[in-house]
Amino acid sequence: MTAHTHSPPGDHHAPVHTDPGVLDANRRLGIASIVFLIIAASAPLTVAAGGAPSAYAVSGMMGAPTGYLVLGVILVFFTVGYAAMSRKITNSGAFYAYISAGLGKRQGIAASWLAFVSYNAMQIGLYGLFGFTFSSILHQWTGLFIPWWVTALIGAFVVGLLGVSAIDLAVKVVSVLVVLEFITVIGFNILAFAHAPEGISAAPYAPENFFGVGTGTLLAFGIAAFMGFESGTIYSEEAREPERTVPIATYTAVLIIALFYSFAAWALAQGTGSSQIVARSQEAGPDLMFNMLRDFGYAVAADIANVLFLTSLFAALIAFHNTVARYAMSLGREAVIPRFLARTSDKQAPVAGSLAQSALAVFMIIVFAIFGMNSPLGELYPVLTLFTWLTNAGAFGLVFLLVVTSVAVIGYFRGRSEEHSAWVRLIAPAIAALGLIYVFVMIMLNFDVMIGEEGPTTLVFVMPGIILLSGVAGFARGEYLRVKRPRVFDNIGSGNPAPFDD
Repeated sequence: MTAHTHSPPGDHHAPVHTDPGVLDANRRLGIASIVFLIIAASAPLTVAAGGAPSAYAVSGMMGAPTGYLVLGVILVFFTVGYAAMSRKITNSGAFYAYISAGLGKRQGIAASWLAFVSYNAMQIGLYGLFGFTFSSILHQWTGLFIPWWVTALIGAFVVGLLGVSAIDLAVKVVSVLVVLEFITVIGFNILAFAHAPEGISAAPYAPENFFGVGTGTLLAFGIAAFMGFESGTIYSEEAREPERTVPIATYTAVLIIALFYSFAAWALAQGTGSSQIVARSQEAGPDLMFNMLRDFGYAVAADIANVLFLTSLFAALIAFHNTVARYAMSLGREAVIPRFLARTSDKQAPVAGSLAQSALAVFMIIVFAIFGMNSPLGELYPVLTLFTWLTNAGAFGLVFLLVVTSVAVIGYFRGRSEEHSAWVRLIAPAIAALGLIYVFVMIMLNFDVMIGEEGPTTLVFVMPGIILLSGVAGFARGEYLRVKRPRVFDNIGSGNPAPFDD
């Protein structure tokens, strides 16, 4: 259990705690709250409307529904060992703490920096699509043209405001938005099956429509739908009965995401006709769902779904922002990054990490806005650059971390054979590692397609390179701490504030 020192009972107005990294005073979060935060990060409506058509279009195969199920199975294997470790280690650092315990402290610090950069890339990249969508909706409804970066900054302000507030508020907002997303996708699914031009067909689940030259591409594109599923452990210090709550929430979220996305992708194919889904996806892309609603005669529903697409992105921004802020708090608490980032508020919020993440997001939005002036990409500039580049680079890093964490689980339980069966300690994590290695290789091989480039351009190497180099820099930081600050190094992964040895 993490050791913290809280403010005196009578001091209810102190803006910031004296000691860093205090989150667990009230243990607010139950299973449902954590599940909502996890699912929000995966953005159900965004995946159903954008991710599934992209998987169909790029792979050229109708096996996308099967792909989501296969990925779900791989991640269930991953969760077996991951959940077992979560019962032993309560630390908002998650990947960082687990890899430190299973593979070594320097490797853990390397993972922490890589995770920190990857989560930031995922969160900040979403502002590109959010800003574009928000601007487009305003133009459609009011006739006003507001630049994407202005609407993105509005989003960043509201997300930041929620980030420095008590987690309860973010959970309430996210829960409402996720429920609306589910209702929207379920409603679309019903209409798609009702209008199925070729009748109901199980062809998208046929093995011959999944196994082929496009299998790896399907999995590479599909894994992005699951990013954030592992974030339940990041809330372990705020969860009621974390040894029980976090594992159940993680299993629940993985199963819901896999089954829901698979069914939504299948419904999409039924609405166009299974034989036409690839061609229609290549033609319409992320607009396919909305076009289909209009074709079905539900133009108003299409407009409402478009707004909820925006709120889906907003919920994902909140979820990833909270993840980054807690990661910053955990790393700052142990002096892996500057200590001030561990500061928490009297509202039990990681205020310093939240403000730092918001500042970085604003900076990146402004940088992309400046470089996007008069871009030949036109209005799609933020989608084709900020969103596409950063979110795919972030997914690349997080899948790599899933592989390393699977190995760390095996390392952690080696010599602890009495605690769990071989299935938990070795077999399930090994299967997960093999499956995730395959997905990771497919992402590397298809990275040019994923970021909209043709062939091995400089960008194809630069984006993954930045992610991997952050891990190398983290390892170097770990070696520095080992040699120069051994007391801080010995505390790595403990969840306790680092000693002041300098």
